[in-house]
Amino acid sequence: MEHVTLSKSRYLNGLQCPKLLWIATNEPERLPEPDASTQHRFDQGHLVSDLAKRLYPGGIDLPSEDFMGNIALTKELLRQRKPLFEAGVLSGSIYARADILNPVNYDDWDIIEVKIATSVKEVNYHDVAFQRLCWKDAGIRIRKCFLAIINNQYVRNGEIDPKGLFTIHDVSEQMAEASEDIKNSVARMLDIISKPACPQVDIGPHCGDPYPCPLEECWEGLPEHNVFTLYYGGKKSHELYQKGILDINSIPAGYRLNDKQRIQCRCVASGRPFVDKGAIKEFLAGLEYPLYFLDFETFGTAIPLFDGTRPYQNIPFQFSLNVQETPGGALKHHSFLAEGRQDPRPELVATLSRLIGSHGSIIAYNRSFEEGVLKELGNSFPEYAGWAQGLFSRLVDLILPFRNFHYYHPMQKGSASLKSVLPAVTGLSYDGMPIGTGEDASLAFLTIAFEDVPEDEAAKVRQQLLDYCKMDTEGMVRIVERLQEIAG
Repeated sequence: MEHVTLSKSRYLNGLQCPKLLWIATNEPERLPEPDASTQHRFDQGHLVSDLAKRLYPGGIDLPSEDFMGNIALTKELLRQRKPLFEAGVLSGSIYARADILNPVNYDDWDIIEVKIATSVKEVNYHDVAFQRLCWKDAGIRIRKCFLAIINNQYVRNGEIDPKGLFTIHDVSEQMAEASEDIKNSVARMLDIISKPACPQVDIGPHCGDPYPCPLEECWEGLPEHNVFTLYYGGKKSHELYQKGILDINSIPAGYRLNDKQRIQCRCVASGRPFVDKGAIKEFLAGLEYPLYFLDFETFGTAIPLFDGTRPYQNIPFQFSLNVQETPGGALKHHSFLAEGRQDPRPELVATLSRLIGSHGSIIAYNRSFEEGVLKELGNSFPEYAGWAQGLFSRLVDLILPFRNFHYYHPMQKGSASLKSVLPAVTGLSYDGMPIGTGEDASLAFLTIAFEDVPEDEAAKVRQQLLDYCKMDTEGMVRIVERLQEIAG
């Protein structure tokens, strides 16, 4: 039998799902290629790791392309007693690479695992525990284990200060619990990946814990209105599935559902929307003209790009604003899209403050996001603090009629998001748009703003960004118009 090796990433796969472990090891082609969002996280991780290395001056960066070469070089460099970056170790059938291996005392080493997260998660303990096992089994004395995570309270001022950017947690004590059954787990996983056939594992809560599983094939064959589309189904969805109930239409009449879930079930059965005209009229009565339909697009990077900003702070680079002065009146559209690599916020807030008048409802979809952006703008630019504060009481959340199930269409499939509501209510859709989500927009802007992109390609992407953001506000306009029609 061919010798099998269990890496750290495969070990974490195995803790989540034996099927995922086997496929990732034996038939990786069944896994989808990383999408743009996943690739962006990988790229962010590399940048963050490079900054973490600056915390350990005099360290040696090991090349990682040559698997066995990296392991052999690590053995040689261990004698030099210097910090090692990306050092690899193979002990029997288990393999790991340490972000940072730091020499301490006479013959001990510390493991420092670098994460782009802002908090420590349970899975991180298992991550480090596996590394610790590999090094100890190879005869390397490990003193302590640490997690270096992003400090989201760090504010950039000039060059990035790695000591401020990272918070380092000693997780040595947590290693005891994470390592309790680790050797048995390793043996079990080595046995799984050695088998000729893939283990069969059913859908369950593990599919999203600790990470969303990339294996899409497990969900194929479920009916359109399957129990996992139940509004905030959670444990109920899994419980129903385990009982062999796959379709919402098959949920027994006496099964415990909340009011919103019952409305959803009735709509699926009838194929018709549920409408509470009175509640919709009450919502519409709260709108004050002129109406300002507002949508921001933002990005948030692990390493803050501008002075005065924090890791993962939402930096607005674009807005779309549709203004309707009177009921049924003509729409006036305004847009802003930043250019260049400078901080987009000063120009954005100055432009927006000129366009939004002193009265009238400001309509957003899921207002907490727009409110958060406005609040940050006010905090960052004190001259606009009063202006931003004055907008909060005027914000109206268009998600409310749908989140409260004053209107529900079976096409929504348990979601009140704009992407689900818009086609269900108006027939408009983001399908076919090159940029079709907020995350797409963020990545597209970062690419054209901070990477070398041909001018014609950048111009095309800019137009796609303008089209996408306009679709958000125009979609809100059409939803309000449709609600007005429904209310009569």
